[in-house]
Amino acid sequence: MPSETDTSAPRARSKPTLRTVAEETGFAVTTVSRALAGDERIAEATRALVAEAAARVGYVPDRAAQRLRTGRTKVITLLLNTAHEYLGFTNEFLSGMTEALRGTGYAVNITPDTVGDDRMAVVRNILQNRLADGVVFTRTECFDPRVRFLLENDFPFVTHGRTDFTTPHPFVDYDNAAFARMAVERLASKGRKHICMILPDERFTFAQHLRYGFMSAVREAGLDYTFPDTVDLDSSPDEIAAAMADILGQSARPDGFICVGEVAALATLAALTDAGVEIGEGADVVAKRASPIFSQFRPRIETVFEDLRETGFEAGELLLKRIDGAEVQGLQVLHKPTKGFALSG
Repeated sequence: MPSETDTSAPRARSKPTLRTVAEETGFAVTTVSRALAGDERIAEATRALVAEAAARVGYVPDRAAQRLRTGRTKVITLLLNTAHEYLGFTNEFLSGMTEALRGTGYAVNITPDTVGDDRMAVVRNILQNRLADGVVFTRTECFDPRVRFLLENDFPFVTHGRTDFTTPHPFVDYDNAAFARMAVERLASKGRKHICMILPDERFTFAQHLRYGFMSAVREAGLDYTFPDTVDLDSSPDEIAAAMADILGQSARPDGFICVGEVAALATLAALTDAGVEIGEGADVVAKRASPIFSQFRPRIETVFEDLRETGFEAGELLLKRIDGAEVQGLQVLHKPTKGFALSG
């Protein structure tokens, strides 16, 4: 064993700093700092060279020091609903956000957003303790208290979904009213006379949009309709399948089904199969899908694609712009459903 005075003993390797990267590249520390921060006043070639050198020496920014210097945490919090109608919502949405933040120095902190809990508690904690520079959250309510609170405190945020507030705020949303109308019209074109759709909890804004698009279309077409009242979009697959089985056991049962997400679609298909109803003969199903894996399920049904990866990317981009002071009016995106229907497989 080496003695206390043995100079050949291995020394702890010091943590690389901005100065380490500066010595590696020959640039001044200030230039290195600005290059790593993505300052466009620094030539692109210089930024690339500095980034490569930083990766080579293992430089990791000291977030505590950055916060003291800039007042920013370099953290974005994603409040993620723990129950969702899509199989791959987390993966698709988060992948898009991560891509938008790549190279910016920002990290994403995921915090569960349980609908039954106090949804305001997490937001208050973030603001009071300055845990993030901005927030992205889903499942907006018509008069969402989180939106009101963040607007009043002028704190950067982007919602996945709209609200009914007259004060504008940044959002990325999907036109669910247009989707519901398209789906009803498609089923009507196939000769279906009685349409069934499971709605989200009525407090959510997209539930109102779905209901409006659905009702306007069934009334115009003179169709019968059913909204199951014992389940909603956040019910478990077993609960949805059981509710659909009850509906299919009725004498005046629906022959057209609109599924707002993949979980409801799979539960509906299970109920139809168990009831001996053949897709395309006794009933037709139209579903909204977002996960590539859904294409592997059988029987095949007609679907409309919602690109959650693109949605997450845009949410990240809009939030970065808002953090940098961009006006809200230019930070609102509404995706229209693609025209035409594709088979799920």
